Amino acid sequence: MSKRTITVIPGDGIGPSIIDSALKILDKAGCDFEYEFADAGLTALEKHGELLPQRTLDLIEKNRITLKGPLTTPVGEGFTSINVTLRKKFSLYANVRPVNSFKGTQARYENIDIITVRENTEGMYSGYGQKVSDDGSTAEATSIITRQGAEQITTFAYELARKEGRKKVTIVHKANIMKSTSGLFLKVAREVSQRYPDITTEEMIVDATCMKLVMNPENFDVIVTTNLFGDILSDLCAGLVGGLGMAPGANIGASAAIFEAVHGSAPDIAGKNLANPTSVILASVQMLEYLGMADKAAAIRNAVAAVIEEGDRTTRDLGGTHGTTDFTQAVLDRLA
Repeated sequence: MSKRTITVIPGDGIGPSIIDSALKILDKAGCDFEYEFADAGLTALEKHGELLPQRTLDLIEKNRITLKGPLTTPVGEGFTSINVTLRKKFSLYANVRPVNSFKGTQARYENIDIITVRENTEGMYSGYGQKVSDDGSTAEATSIITRQGAEQITTFAYELARKEGRKKVTIVHKANIMKSTSGLFLKVAREVSQRYPDITTEEMIVDATCMKLVMNPENFDVIVTTNLFGDILSDLCAGLVGGLGMAPGANIGASAAIFEAVHGSAPDIAGKNLANPTSVILASVQMLEYLGMADKAAAIRNAVAAVIEEGDRTTRDLGGTHGTTDFTQAVLDRLA
């Protein structure tokens, strides 16, 4: 039986070091993958003169499963977000951001278990109609919501909830003000919810959602929303469990999936052996679950949880004094 081949994009800044940690842990857990490495971001620009070389796109398409470190998009005109480009190129319509409490972190809350399902290709990130007037006094951007896109993402959220035994889906919107775009999203989401009588549905305006997430986050289970709102809410949820360093992300479409660390490339600490690799390790756990390798996913997750709870060789953001390699070794020791 041939091995599963994974496309690996190490990324920029701390990306290569944390990706190396994740691959060592996957190997130790007996996943038996083969890896094909590809460049993107500033690293690719320096090596190949372009942010997303064709070879990288070809490997993503060929292998269908990608593990990705953080990428840096150069600031300035002419460059669009690499992550947004990848999502559109491969129709990765669902952004899945789970957050879970780990004992031993510096988080303000305990027992958090929330999944944010964000539409990944429409809304304010559609990229349409962006213009600035000649005198620089007025700027415009167009938000586009389609019935197909809204139905696709809300169906995904309810199917995920059912698969994982979740009890509630919260539809987040701003239909009271944005009656066209957010109104259509809410209308379609309501229609989809009728197909899932076994799951409780609630509707919530986005600003109220932010307030209630801070006050009573334990009341949330699965959140489904549009692109911009999901971008904001998923980061807010990450803050509930200790920050972006504790939050993985998956971008899923019909024929490809990209699993990633959701934090930035942190160039200020690149090469200093300081980064916490937990985000991308948990992204690899998401990847294993997606591939039906639940036993190995659980083993890795339990090893990470034990390291953090015991404070064994943890990084500074987790209250320890150690670096990337020591933290990785602590996880590897528990997988022995």
